[in-house]
Amino acid sequence: MNTIETTVLFLRKGDEILLAMKKRGFGEGRYNSVGGKLEEGESAEVCVKRETLEEIDIRAISLVQMADLTFHEKYQGIPTIAHSSVYVCDEWEGEPIETEEMSPRWFNLSEIPYDNMWPDDIFWLPRVIDGEKVLGEFWFEDHNTVINHTVSNVESFDAT
Repeated sequence: MNTIETTVLFLRKGDEILLAMKKRGFGEGRYNSVGGKLEEGESAEVCVKRETLEEIDIRAISLVQMADLTFHEKYQGIPTIAHSSVYVCDEWEGEPIETEEMSPRWFNLSEIPYDNMWPDDIFWLPRVIDGEKVLGEFWFEDHNTVINHTVSNVESFDAT
C-alpha cells in the first residue's frame, strides 16, 4: 500500500475562485488548484505555501483549512491512499502567473467547470465554497470514476 500526503489551495476573491489547468504530470488536462506532495519533514501549511509560490508565483498569507480528504485508488498499478489537506486563501501577495506546470484562471462561483475537474470535486467543493468544513473519503475505480464516497461536516481538523 502506497500512502501520499498532499495539499490543495484555492484562492478566493469575492464571488470568484482561482482554478488552474494542470499542464503536465498527474491530473494533466484538468482544472484543479495549486498544491502538491509534502516533502520530508514539511507541514501541510508549509507545503501548500511552497507549492503555491512555485506553481503560480503567489505568496499565500492567510490560510484556512476547509477540507480533509482521503482518496483510495490504484496509482500506476499500486493500491494507493492519498490524503489531502485543502485550504482556502483570501489574502495573498502577487498576481497569479502561468508556469510550466499550471495555467491559472479566475472563475465565477456559478461557472466552475466541474465537468473538466476531478470527479470527486462536485461532491465536496460546493460545500467548501459555501463555508462548510468537510471530511471526505472517496474510492475510485479509475481516475475518472468515483465508485463510493462519504462527505460530512466537521467543526475543526484538530484531531485529524
